[in-house]
Amino acid sequence: MSTRSVSRRLRIPLSRGLALALAIVILCSSSYWDGISIAGDVFFLAGCVLVGIGTLGRLWCTLFVAGYKSRSLVTVGPYSICRNPLYFFSLLGAVGIGLAARSLLIPAVVLVLFAVYYPIVIRSEQRRLLSLHGDDFLDYQRRTPAFLPRWSLFKEPESYAVNPRLYRKHMFSALWFIWLLGVLEVVRACHQAGLLPVWFRIY
Repeated sequence: MSTRSVSRRLRIPLSRGLALALAIVILCSSSYWDGISIAGDVFFLAGCVLVGIGTLGRLWCTLFVAGYKSRSLVTVGPYSICRNPLYFFSLLGAVGIGLAARSLLIPAVVLVLFAVYYPIVIRSEQRRLLSLHGDDFLDYQRRTPAFLPRWSLFKEPESYAVNPRLYRKHMFSALWFIWLLGVLEVVRACHQAGLLPVWFRIY
């Protein structure tokens, strides 16, 4: 089995496995920073900002790519500033969730795991796009950064056809960062009320 097919098949299970592991850690732990001056609250506020940016960014990306990803090369909107904006905004959201848990350890783990695994996924998708779009993709690759946005390249059309059914389907997957913020606060309240045991503290 090729590296491309393996990475594509494992991406979602690995992401869900990581989310489950982090959920278990959050359920069983409290933050070292919670209650230390305003550090925990600053982390939470920064996390909320990143979650907001990540969620809006994912919705923006979905607007342009839903229904187009497999049949045309999207190079406008968020895809004009980098080739993988959906992963970029997803990373911001995931780091934001870690910070909203009033933790520095969780965002650090997210960054390390992303740096290890997602370059493989991105290279795999580049090979697929090259096979589908040939020279058009090579030209797009030459002028557009892979991951970190370059806002000077931004361009968007005056109008853009959207598939509302597909957009609605993918829209809810972009909102889970927002839902997780609420879950984090419920878990924190349960810890403070003694309804959930705290087995250890994390930085």
